[in-house]
Amino acid sequence: MSRLTSSRRLAVAMAALILLPTLALAAGPDLGEVQKQATNFTAIGMFAAFVVFTLFITKWAAAKTKSAADFYTAGGGITGFQNGLAIAGDYMSAASFLGISAAVMASGFDGLIYSIGFLVGWPILTFLMAERLRNLGQFTFADVAAFRFAQTPVRVFAASSTLVVVAFYLIAQMVGAGQLIKLLFGLEYWVAVVIVGGLMMIYVLFGGMTATTWVQIIKACLLLGGATFMAVMVMMQYGFSLERFFAAAVEVKAQIAAQTPGTTPEDAAAAGQSIMGPGKFITDPISAISFGMALMFGTAGLPHILMRFFTVPDAKEARKSVMWATTWIGYFYLLTFIIGFGAITFVLTSPGFLDETGALVGGSNMAAIHLAKAVGGNLFLGFISAVAFATILAVVAGLTLAGASAVSHDIYATVIKKNKAGSAAELKVSRYTVLALGVLAVALGIVFEKQNIAFMVSLAFAIAASANFPVLFLSVLWKGCTTRGVVIGGFIGLVVSVVLTVLSPSVWEATLGYDKGSAPFPYTSPALFSMTAGFVGIWLFSTLDRSLRGRQDRAGFVAQQVRSETGIGAAAASAH
Repeated sequence: MSRLTSSRRLAVAMAALILLPTLALAAGPDLGEVQKQATNFTAIGMFAAFVVFTLFITKWAAAKTKSAADFYTAGGGITGFQNGLAIAGDYMSAASFLGISAAVMASGFDGLIYSIGFLVGWPILTFLMAERLRNLGQFTFADVAAFRFAQTPVRVFAASSTLVVVAFYLIAQMVGAGQLIKLLFGLEYWVAVVIVGGLMMIYVLFGGMTATTWVQIIKACLLLGGATFMAVMVMMQYGFSLERFFAAAVEVKAQIAAQTPGTTPEDAAAAGQSIMGPGKFITDPISAISFGMALMFGTAGLPHILMRFFTVPDAKEARKSVMWATTWIGYFYLLTFIIGFGAITFVLTSPGFLDETGALVGGSNMAAIHLAKAVGGNLFLGFISAVAFATILAVVAGLTLAGASAVSHDIYATVIKKNKAGSAAELKVSRYTVLALGVLAVALGIVFEKQNIAFMVSLAFAIAASANFPVLFLSVLWKGCTTRGVVIGGFIGLVVSVVLTVLSPSVWEATLGYDKGSAPFPYTSPALFSMTAGFVGIWLFSTLDRSLRGRQDRAGFVAQQVRSETGIGAAAASAH
């Protein structure tokens, strides 16, 4: 009891250290050149109220988090409907809400590739993975990947790929959060990122999966309600006519293009019409295929999404989770498209949302936030800002939990301690890992400040599609798969995807600052090449494996298939 009390005191102290300087800075008169608009105290008040509310959830969850199972998977006690909302909350991240709407505002129709790509990955999870994951696993996707293979090498690979995917995904969330709080409070960007990192560590350290799940559920409901209101208010201005709505967006884009010196009326009209067709964001077929593959197959390889299937009691609830998640996510992505085009017609036509150069105040990712103010005033801006922050915080917490479980469960408990580590020791390692990931997330968030956050997430999807998905898919469905094939092929997919990502224009030129056109890898997404390399590597090295270990791996497929299809033995393993 005293340990729990001291944990609560520490949580309160950390919250005070984070929030008090924030409020002081927000109220201060000298905010430097970063502040582009008056401090919005209504929005700040709603934002602070949400933070306090979620801290109470964390305090409640801390009392229920007594074991590693509670910390990682909320003890497996979440229902399918609750988990579906939580998965939707996890998936409707800063990239979805802020990034997709910003991409649609900038590129029009092309921005829809994010919505479609993110959504079509769900049937793969529904029909191929969800039930098998719940029947085979306990805490992490490595439990599934290593079911019939040698534990140590497979878990080392799984932990490595999980940490890389988590790192790239964290970047996007931290950038979105930093820009949001910078806009809301008028703080320096790096200060805003540090605040978010600190709050995230509080939620995960003390609340674990229980707190994360309930923050995600509440956030999903609020985000769906807020996005619906925004879409209705936008469409109301055009009599709920999509034809009038899109015509207005085309006209605004044409007017903006016409302001460029030397632009003819014909060129301006063509620029306006270009937002209604593909080709403005992805310009060649190979990039389009590669990008689509990353978004579609990456969904089935995201460790923080896969981890959610272990929070439900059985396979039936896992299937129900995916059904509800798909429903909410599909509806939400329809709304983001309206919000993106609404930002064209409402935000780009108002000087109050643009700086002296004509760029959006707060950065390009803030399109949805400005639209909220345009349709609902300061009160709704405060609501959407708080919800967007909740969105980021919940996703970051889920990602951090996935990274912490990879280190503590897969590396420490299974590889180092050979399944002899106590629950308390595993929990301690998890919390140290959370602190390390929090610091890493803050550092990377500062470095990648200028990137579109939806695009940064697509890079995480490309890595997940190249490393995790081939391993999961073949280990569960292919009898010939072996330890050697999984480890070598998995690492090939991981390394190739990371190297090509760094050599692509999105990192080589946009982040590292090299000259335009100098990127060694010319395509925006590596998935077409790296995912192929992962699958071929697993197939080749498994086929060539004639070792005793390889024969044992193949012989274990029947037992794995029975367990994955029927769930026999799953309950006993979960209890253990």
